[in-house]
Amino acid sequence: MNTLGNWITDGSGQPFYTRTTIELSKPVQTASAQVCGLGQFVFSVNGQKVGDHELDPGWTDYRKVIEYVTFDVAELLHEGKNGLGAEIGNGWFLMEDAGGYSFRFPPFMPPNPNPYVPFGKALVFALTLTVTYTDGTQETFHADESWKTAPHQVRRSNVYGSEVIDAALRQQGFSRPEFDDSAWSSAKQLSDCDAPQGTLMEQFQPPIRVIHTYEAQYLHEANGRSVYDFGQNMSGMLELSVKGRKGDTICIYPAEKLDEQGDADQMAKGWMNIDTVIRYTIGSDGAWETWREQFTYFAGKVIAVEKSSPGIQIGTILGHAITSAWKQAGSFSCDDERYNQIYHIIEKAVEANMVSVHTDCPTIERFAWQEPNHLMAPSIFYMKDGKALWNKFLLDMRMGQHTAADTFRDYEGNTVYPGDGLVPSQCPCYIPNVLPVPGMGSFYDIIPWGSSIILGTRWHYLFYGDKKVVEENYEAGKRYLEHLKRRMTPEGFICHGLGDWGNPDNELARENIETAFLYADAKTLAEFARLLGKQEDVKTLSAFAQQVKESYNSRLLVQDENGRWVYRSYEHPDKIVITQACEALPLYWGMVPTERKADVADAFRQTLTEKNCFASGEVGLPYIIQTAKAYGMNDLIAQFITRPKHPSYYAFVLDGLTTLGEYWENNPRSHCHDMMGHIMEWFYNSIAGITPLEPGFRKVLVKPWLPASMNWLKCTYHSVSGDISVEMRRTGDGMELNVNAGAEIQVSIDRSGLDG
Repeated sequence: MNTLGNWITDGSGQPFYTRTTIELSKPVQTASAQVCGLGQFVFSVNGQKVGDHELDPGWTDYRKVIEYVTFDVAELLHEGKNGLGAEIGNGWFLMEDAGGYSFRFPPFMPPNPNPYVPFGKALVFALTLTVTYTDGTQETFHADESWKTAPHQVRRSNVYGSEVIDAALRQQGFSRPEFDDSAWSSAKQLSDCDAPQGTLMEQFQPPIRVIHTYEAQYLHEANGRSVYDFGQNMSGMLELSVKGRKGDTICIYPAEKLDEQGDADQMAKGWMNIDTVIRYTIGSDGAWETWREQFTYFAGKVIAVEKSSPGIQIGTILGHAITSAWKQAGSFSCDDERYNQIYHIIEKAVEANMVSVHTDCPTIERFAWQEPNHLMAPSIFYMKDGKALWNKFLLDMRMGQHTAADTFRDYEGNTVYPGDGLVPSQCPCYIPNVLPVPGMGSFYDIIPWGSSIILGTRWHYLFYGDKKVVEENYEAGKRYLEHLKRRMTPEGFICHGLGDWGNPDNELARENIETAFLYADAKTLAEFARLLGKQEDVKTLSAFAQQVKESYNSRLLVQDENGRWVYRSYEHPDKIVITQACEALPLYWGMVPTERKADVADAFRQTLTEKNCFASGEVGLPYIIQTAKAYGMNDLIAQFITRPKHPSYYAFVLDGLTTLGEYWENNPRSHCHDMMGHIMEWFYNSIAGITPLEPGFRKVLVKPWLPASMNWLKCTYHSVSGDISVEMRRTGDGMELNVNAGAEIQVSIDRSGLDG
């Protein structure tokens, strides 16, 4: 904690302002402020917000790691009196119910005996300001008991977007040096035992920023409420202007869609009502007031506004879309608008789910589920610069990895030991659901989720070529593999998780799917060991991978009634059932004996043509798409993704969604999930054909394929080794292809997909 000096608080557990005045005796040359407020903070100097960040600091397991933010404030300070101020809100550090939605497990799941546990008794703030004067001398300032505090206008703030605001408590200009704080209270300095215990670390992932501002358009009245539409589903900071009498209130209800009456529909299909509400009490008579979210964010495309008095006027309403994934890495455009629309809804879903952690949905859970951090990694890395962001995700996994001493409670209150090396399905995990749900499996110990510590590292190394990421995560990956070994059945299977989660036919094939990931983990760790020069580990890990493969094939690779070799679903012991995921995963990971690959590939094609769609959940889908690509089935992929009916990406567009839905269905539970956006990888590595042959794209194969419905395409990717661009156009003479790459990149071009 010494990095930031003392932690101060107002002791209330509710949002508060804090401020002080400092005297600078000489002209300022440089000035750096290290700042942290938990759960969220906004820092200001001399009446001006510092920086363009939102929701600092990043979400972490605050018992283990706490991020602080460094700001350059030299241009904001001057010789003489200066004002410093901060606003602190709850976030996950001290989560509270703000009178609206806060995550609850639905009735069909058993009560959770391991609820959220606060990270402290009160919200806290710390600061170290180091000023270097023009004469070379330095002066350092810390937050301490000389600072003043006052209740914030946001009286209650909930991480899920509900807030209670009393504008009469607004402290305009509170960080100016001349502000009168005589009525404020003195800050309380926390003792060492009450101070946050996590290790302080400078925030290194991209800050959350506003990437676009949408102005809400008035639609109509419904159920006595005024309904507005932003035109884009988003994670956003809401801003609005309002005028009325002091004490009048408005209630704002965000939602992703409208109901049959045209009102904001907060019902999440198959779940519960997401009754997020922002209650704003007007603070002055007859004057326009502007309010903007600071400590939480709303999620949705529409809002309904309910007024306590007909005299209330609503002015401009803005939605400031936020994300940590604001740095572009790639672009894709073509003349078939369907592909552009598919790209748009997936990109916007990715942006909305990147808020210092990778959430599964902005509306319902806002949990850092881990599986898309490898399943979606290549798709996201082609679109967005994920290098620093994934380093944060991998750090969260290492911090969340269990030791043998970690415990939880079961339904009877008994002690449960998750197991040494387990990487939880959520990292950071604020509401641990550690017990298997009857009939559904474990939602906490799931190999395609925990494997992100290994496979997420693999994708990071492949795209960015930084060996350090392997060095940092190798031992955690080995510990996780040892945990998995203890979870194997006597037959050699992993079968306690969720299988092919989201499969529309409910063909989860747990043993097939999860054991294929066991092989992938061992094989990948062996590759890491080779890279790191750990020869004994290479032998041990390779031998274990071979053992898993032989056991897998001996029990699951069988001949069908025609004598063709196929992978049967273990869940159907009395008959041979083949699924797209069951065939694709062993083909992708190289588990199929060479002499039987043709049979399995033929069976895989059969599963695609018989369904005439992707009959898959999120876990199998990236492997199905890439295996279909590898075995010459791009035409089927193009056909499937542009189907007008579900399962189909284009069906979401026709449904009117502006972000990708959670499941293959109309009106899915969440309208903003990126977990099945794996087709983006195919846009880049199959249509544009950009594929790395060496980590960091130092060597690249460009093997494009243009769907029959396209006449031109332009795609770019900004790799760490340089820019790569591919342009294609049909001409009277055939196909024109232009490929350009940076001088550091060795490019091989294969036109067979165009000329053949």
